Amino acid sequence: MNKRLFIKTYGCQMNVYDSARMADLMAPFGYIAAAGPEDADLVILNTCHIREKAAEKMYSELGTIRRLRYARQRQGGRMIVAVGGCVAQAEGAEILERAPYVDIVFGPQAYHRLPEMVARAAAERVLDTSFPAEPKFDYLPETSAAPGVSAILTVQEGCDKFCTFCVVPYTRGAEYSRPAAEIIAEARRLAAAGAREITLLGQNVNAYHGASPDGAAWGLGELIGALAGIPGVARLRYTTSHPRDVDDGLVAAHRDVPQLMPFLHLPVQSGSDRVLAAMNRRHTADQYRRTVERLRQARPDIALSSDFIVGFPGEFEEDFRATTDLVRDIGYAQAFSFKYSPRPGTPAASADDQIPEPVKAERLAILQALLHEQQRAFNQSCIGRDLPVLFEKPGRHPGQLIGRSPYLQSVHAEAAAERIGEVVPVTIRAVHPNSLAGRIETQSAEHRA
Repeated sequence: MNKRLFIKTYGCQMNVYDSARMADLMAPFGYIAAAGPEDADLVILNTCHIREKAAEKMYSELGTIRRLRYARQRQGGRMIVAVGGCVAQAEGAEILERAPYVDIVFGPQAYHRLPEMVARAAAERVLDTSFPAEPKFDYLPETSAAPGVSAILTVQEGCDKFCTFCVVPYTRGAEYSRPAAEIIAEARRLAAAGAREITLLGQNVNAYHGASPDGAAWGLGELIGALAGIPGVARLRYTTSHPRDVDDGLVAAHRDVPQLMPFLHLPVQSGSDRVLAAMNRRHTADQYRRTVERLRQARPDIALSSDFIVGFPGEFEEDFRATTDLVRDIGYAQAFSFKYSPRPGTPAASADDQIPEPVKAERLAILQALLHEQQRAFNQSCIGRDLPVLFEKPGRHPGQLIGRSPYLQSVHAEAAAERIGEVVPVTIRAVHPNSLAGRIETQSAEHRA
């Protein structure tokens, strides 16, 4: 008899990937997807610690789950409740103490043991936040779910950078790169199942240094070159990268591999060398500028995205101006910007020179206005251009499809449903707040990539 599994996923794409693998792990034990937690025999909250008040949001969600669990008990049934991911890693036993209705707490490096933990939960409450010596990927089954047109593939986990604002090294552990042969095999399965675009994931993805099929070591550039040769793979992307790890091989891949999209998320966080040093970013603003220059020389049409933190402890007004100066120098197609918020256990959280909230809010508003203007200008520059669009799904209106440009912009155009999965030249006609509108000019202009 089938049992039902509901997973609520918070945060990054890597958590999305992890949740899919959890479903793969439980499928041989009779678990199928539930539409919501109220129908589930096993509920998993796969948490993320990056966003502000992550733990509070988790406990709020658990309050809802608790009511559903007790309602199930009154009906004579049972619901197993599990908390996984980075908040589980950070909070650990405290979750079991604060939420006695939670059966399992496990970290992101332990979920390959999920079937064992579920079996144990029949007799005891389970806590597993260890960092096992063996790579968890060695114990995961082959992906079973259809990936869709665009798929994600984890190639690297963990981080050794220890930025002073970040919890990743404490929740995901040290950097680990999967062997290239394993990644290539998974990418082949994704392509055979219909994936046309694959995004390579890692907390520090361009730190990738995995064993190559011949026993040597590959960087991310070499891995991308190998993946580009897989039949059916039309597009490759990767995220998230660190400026320190943009090596010559990766720059060469942007120059030489047409399947690698000309769009790169390259977080800088600040334009001030003083703040960058306090963040332990291990690069200066000018080093970042030179990295961008190398990339643009290799691929002149490349567009950039970035992350910014404003109001980091000790950030003076001149430090903030250095950030806006860098933004003007670089020019971004899109970006993500946030007020600094302390993460418990990180060095910056205990710094004495915290910035008042009103100052942070004012600086964020100034930065976001500048970034929004740059994004608007970039989108406007696309009007009249023919952009290759990979159609992914139906749009809101009959006869409309939605896809992505090489620059990750959402593009909608009139097209038949059978064009899903094709890369089609679309002439951009208009810019909307969250998308571009285009038109396929002639049937002869269309092509199958």
